[in-house]
Amino acid sequence: MATPATSAMARTAGPLDGLRFEGSGPPGAADALVAEHLRLFGAQPDGSSGGRFTVTGRDVGEVVARTTWGEASVDEATVQAATGIMAVHGRRDGAPRGLAVDYAATATGVLAVQGLLAGLLARARGGGPVSEVDVSAERAGLLAVSQYLAAAGAEEGEAAELAPGGPPFTSADGTVFELETLDPGVWAAFWRVLGAPKEAIRQGWRPFQFRYATACAPFPQVLHEAVRASTWERIRHAADASGADVCPLRSLADRAAEYDGGAPWELTPHDATYGPRRTTDGLPLAGFTVLEAGRRIQAPLSAHLLGLLGAEVIRIEPPGGDPLRGMPPACSGISARWLALNRGKKAVEVDIKSPSDRERLREMAADADVFLHNWAPGKAAELGLDHEDLAAANPALVYAYTSGWAGRLPDAPLGTDFMVQARTGVGEAVRPADEPPAPSLMTLLDVLGGLLGAEAITAGLLLRERTGHGVRVDSSLLGAADVLTAPARARAAQGLDPRRPAGFRRPMRTADGWIALADHAAIPYDIGDLSTGQALEQLRDRGLSPVPVVTDLADLLSSGSLNRDAHGAPAVPTPWSFA
Repeated sequence: MATPATSAMARTAGPLDGLRFEGSGPPGAADALVAEHLRLFGAQPDGSSGGRFTVTGRDVGEVVARTTWGEASVDEATVQAATGIMAVHGRRDGAPRGLAVDYAATATGVLAVQGLLAGLLARARGGGPVSEVDVSAERAGLLAVSQYLAAAGAEEGEAAELAPGGPPFTSADGTVFELETLDPGVWAAFWRVLGAPKEAIRQGWRPFQFRYATACAPFPQVLHEAVRASTWERIRHAADASGADVCPLRSLADRAAEYDGGAPWELTPHDATYGPRRTTDGLPLAGFTVLEAGRRIQAPLSAHLLGLLGAEVIRIEPPGGDPLRGMPPACSGISARWLALNRGKKAVEVDIKSPSDRERLREMAADADVFLHNWAPGKAAELGLDHEDLAAANPALVYAYTSGWAGRLPDAPLGTDFMVQARTGVGEAVRPADEPPAPSLMTLLDVLGGLLGAEAITAGLLLRERTGHGVRVDSSLLGAADVLTAPARARAAQGLDPRRPAGFRRPMRTADGWIALADHAAIPYDIGDLSTGQALEQLRDRGLSPVPVVTDLADLLSSGSLNRDAHGAPAVPTPWSFA
């Protein structure tokens, strides 16, 4: 399966040092992102293997990874159509839209590398003969929209309206920007400075707050009018006075000019050593314990993927439990979205403000294999729960921090998904040339950041197993943005137009729905008067490969590709198949 190549990145610590791999990406059926990440982890290329990746080494034997598009899809466009990505990304605009970046293929490549690393780890531990891992882009796409799917299959409706609308905003002097705050008081103070009506401010908070969950934000139009009547200088003043963050949309050329070549993760071994574990049973990470002190999406998704690979995940929650457990819509009284990221995890309540509870957490980390968090920068050190604090008691620990910016950008705004999209040129990359740049309101980077975090943690576990050293693992939303936009950013760096042409991956309307064609295919006539079924039949007769666009995620629940968990919440299939 051909996927986009990433640009050259800095060398990281090498869990695959001394290993070799076959499969070098296009031309051939292999994934260029897989090849790039294997090289970054230390493996040396050894020719082409004709459509698959094979990693070999004296201490790990041989593990093969294969990527496919799936059962119904033939490329990126058709995967986005079939898995609901077009539907979710298009909510802000009121109609399905394709992402102009190869999002599903990128996720597939990251998952394939994680599967390879997990298989190599199982072999290094002397476990069962994991020799093959398969990943399909369709399953990767379903994983990417799993929270939205869970909400569509819940017992109750959404807590916020699903309707067109949302950021970014445009000032009177033409600055397009994103706004971020997690505090309703800050939200209100920002708009009061700009003279917005009190009722519009009140009505706007809920859709703005829920846009991470719904991928749209239909707040009152008068709020857009308030910023269009204000200069960028006045808007900056309102942000400074209220405590809100604002970030102008940057271009891919801007990001290319400042890009430091950094890898999407960093692995830093400890000086201390430990005796590696040499037994495993069942799934590749069986027997490992992960402590997860995560919030929102990025870190919880990383831990969820480690759990799917067999690790025991213990979630650290505040006294009274995670408040997001009650976020509507619910299944059996528990948030469907929360279950999408946290099902199967154990939970322990810890008050990290309490010295005695922090000591209890240190004691738990002393017996764990992984400690994972995505707290605000500096918070772990302030609490005495940073890498050095926990590694002192457990030199075998893989200490993982999934952050927004990884400390790589000075004066960076709040490190949330949409702010990182705005700052790194993602808003330009995800839309074709005939659409104005705008970040997607689908949580592209939170999800991809979670996948990269899990990939890096699995690499850290393998590095520990092969060297006897514990490891610090750092990953970020910035790294996710750079991986996602690598092909477009490379074009910008060469002075070329980084954007896809007008109409790229835009689905076509039928009389009763939408269809999508493979990239670069063209329809020779208007299909607007045909039913979706008629259009599909006629186009297939012409040798094309159209697919119907999923517009209602609830339709996927009856497709047979999803199950329901013990709470009745939809559960997407694991992205890997091991042999």
